[in-house]
Amino acid sequence: MWMKLKVLILFSFVSRSAIMAQNPTVSNLLFNFQNATDLNNWTEQSDTVRTAGKSKATFDLYKTQTKQSAILFTLLNPLPNGACFSGVRTSTQFNLDGYEYLTFVCKTTGNATTYKIILRHNNLNDEPNPTFEQKFKVNTDSDTVVKMPISLFRPYYRGKEIIDGPKLNVKNITNFGIQVAGGVYEHFKQSGLSSLVVDQIWAESYGDAN
Repeated sequence: MWMKLKVLILFSFVSRSAIMAQNPTVSNLLFNFQNATDLNNWTEQSDTVRTAGKSKATFDLYKTQTKQSAILFTLLNPLPNGACFSGVRTSTQFNLDGYEYLTFVCKTTGNATTYKIILRHNNLNDEPNPTFEQKFKVNTDSDTVVKMPISLFRPYYRGKEIIDGPKLNVKNITNFGIQVAGGVYEHFKQSGLSSLVVDQIWAESYGDAN
C-alpha cells in the first residue's frame, strides 16, 4: 500500500516554473476559481451522511487585494478506527479523452498532508456506485504543484479499493470532488483542522506536460 502511494506522490511534485509555463486555455480549463462569482454549485460530502460521522467541510471564495482563489476548510473527527472523511463535490460534464493529467497548484495549512480527487462517471454519482479516486501529497510550508495521471484513477467503495473493478469512462465525467480522509485503510492517519487553497484546475493533453 505504501509503495502504491509513493508512486502517486511522485507525480505530485514537479517544477513550479515548468507547470506554470503551460498556461491553461479555455479548452482545457476545468475550474477557474479566480473568476468565480460563487461556489453554490459545490456541495459538502462529509462523513455526516452516516450516523456516526462528525467531520465537516466548507468551500468558499478567498479574496485578497490582489487575487481570488477557492479555499477548502476541513475538520476531520475520526472514529476509533480512524474512519472519517470531509470534502466537497460538484456536478460536471467533462470529456477528458485525449488528456493525460489533471493539474493544479495548491497551498495548504493545518494537519492534513494527503488529499484526494474523486471522480464519478456516466451520471452514477451516488452510492452504491463506486468512486474513482487518486491521492496527492501536499507540502505544508510551500505551494504544491499537483499533476495527477488520469489513467491512475482507480475504483473505490467507501474508501476501499475495488480490485478488478470498473474502469473510469474518461469521456463522461459527471462529478468532481476534493476530499481529505482519516486513512482508515491506509498506512497514514489524519485528523483535525486543515485548509487547501487552489486557483485553477485544468487538464493537460498528451505531450503537453514537461
